[in-house]
Amino acid sequence: MTAISAGKASIIVRAWSIADNVLRMPTTEHEAVALLFRNRPQLAADLLGNVLDVAVPEFDEVQSESGDLTEVVPSEFRADVVVVLRTDRPVLGVVVEVQRGRDPQKRWSWPLYVTSLRARIECPTVLLVVCVDAAVASWCAKSIPIGHPGWALRPLVLGPDSIPVVTDADEAENLPELAVLSAMVHGSQRFEVLDALHKGVLCDVDDERAQLYADVVLAALQTEYARSYLEALLIAEKYEYQSSFAKRYFAEGEARGEARGEAKAILAVLDVRGVALTGEQRARIEECLDLSQLQKWVRLAAVAGSADELFD
Repeated sequence: MTAISAGKASIIVRAWSIADNVLRMPTTEHEAVALLFRNRPQLAADLLGNVLDVAVPEFDEVQSESGDLTEVVPSEFRADVVVVLRTDRPVLGVVVEVQRGRDPQKRWSWPLYVTSLRARIECPTVLLVVCVDAAVASWCAKSIPIGHPGWALRPLVLGPDSIPVVTDADEAENLPELAVLSAMVHGSQRFEVLDALHKGVLCDVDDERAQLYADVVLAALQTEYARSYLEALLIAEKYEYQSSFAKRYFAEGEARGEARGEAKAILAVLDVRGVALTGEQRARIEECLDLSQLQKWVRLAAVAGSADELFD
């Protein structure tokens, strides 16, 4: 293993004591997992063959291609990552989707992704869905009937129970993106996963990737204790992460925190005034990130006689 470079010696002294809502932003985690496959398209083949026991054909190279799967339909359809295994021609296409929640629309678009890529590269194509939540993984694994007799799409789903637990530094060094994914999912409970990530990846890959991957894992860890543990490993090397991912993450986090504060104010006013909300209406307020809309609801909450008046 290589020694830590001088550039890496600048990586994390900054405290990551940010509110949990900032550290669990769905768009950022979604982007981070997709990035692992873009950085190393081979990861798709590894997971299919070694984890999901899918028969992967012999191939000489792996390429990440455009995820734009729009065909003749007016709407745009874009997969998170598209990976193509090749010899002298394409031998397998993999549509990789990162899913953090139940999205019924995907059950309509996923079959299109598969058939569109299959038509484009003219070879067998599979759908690989990566989930960090077990309940979401179970939902994604349900068969999707197309309507044509005998034709249904059953997504290949990689959930937290099937994502490998990488605790060996040598394995982490050989498969850095898999080690990052493992740390994101298992690092909150298994600190030896964080040890392997630190020794096998963060101390070995180039500075830019080390900065990005540490930011990604710190953001995904579910407990302050786990984040503090990884920080301690990084502080020992006097790291200070300054990746563009982190900078964008903080900016988005501040905006999300402000929106969450507005949502709490709206709900407090409505509760005090005795205005009843359905679970769906309450979730609509809590999940809204549009500050202008939230500020409008704050003003209406003070005078609305019912939830219908608030939303109408």
